[in-house]
Amino acid sequence: MKSIQKKCRKLTQPFRVTDGKEFRLKKIDPDDTLWLKREDKSRVAEALEEGIQALAEFQDRLYADNRWALLLIFQAMDAAGKDSAIKHVMSGVNPQGCQVMSFKAPSAEELDHDYLWRCFQHLPNRGHIGIFNRSYYEETLVVRVHPELLERQRLPAELVTRRIWDERFQDIRSFERYLTRNGIVVRKFFLHVSKEEQKRRFLERIEKPEKNWKFSSTDVQERGFWREYMAAYEEMIRHTATPEAPWYVVPADHKWFTRAVVAAAVIETLASLELAYPEVDKDKRKELVAAKQALLEE
Repeated sequence: MKSIQKKCRKLTQPFRVTDGKEFRLKKIDPDDTLWLKREDKSRVAEALEEGIQALAEFQDRLYADNRWALLLIFQAMDAAGKDSAIKHVMSGVNPQGCQVMSFKAPSAEELDHDYLWRCFQHLPNRGHIGIFNRSYYEETLVVRVHPELLERQRLPAELVTRRIWDERFQDIRSFERYLTRNGIVVRKFFLHVSKEEQKRRFLERIEKPEKNWKFSSTDVQERGFWREYMAAYEEMIRHTATPEAPWYVVPADHKWFTRAVVAAAVIETLASLELAYPEVDKDKRKELVAAKQALLEE
């Protein structure tokens, strides 16, 4: 376990944020691949396959241990690779023990509740892995960049003050502390793609017919708010990165590297929980021996 954690930590440590006070988004280069080069892609892909197998084993132990749950939160600009990261990293996981929830624009029913309500409904059970593709953090991102969305929530006017974002950060920190204290381990990933790489991926979606369905004209409109989004992401990470619920600000210009870092972070987290299969007591052993004998005598 310790050797696995050590290897994974080497890859994740540069991007792990547990105290955001000094965090600056510009310090993370979206093009970074650490000591790995493009010619290492195939080697990294092989290592990722091994990591996926290890993740499958850890998930089996997580389910059998039945004390912890793991919540993975993914946030990013469009085309940063959230879907593909989730697809590749979790490809070896048993679907019965994993659930993925994508949060789109809130429905009328959801707007009639507090902003954490809809996410609360989809928290993972003990022994399970839950994945949020976007999350309650949208309330400090898209809603902050587009204040008109806040009006749709019909909050009392006296509650919508200049401090509303700080208050939401405080609420989220408290919520994640609550989850941690109840055995739900929280790990958060911001896939940091550059504006140039996003443009390249958008053009690819337009030029390749099989990818046309992925493109929306609103994606281009949101690019016009790039600076506002980067400022909002930086504030979000600075105010919600904690030791118990850290952010991983993962360079996302190279998908092969992004997937490797995400996989390493998940494996490192599960390895740290010291998961174990339940021990069988004497009565159970006797029962197993008797059952085996009966089968052999058939």
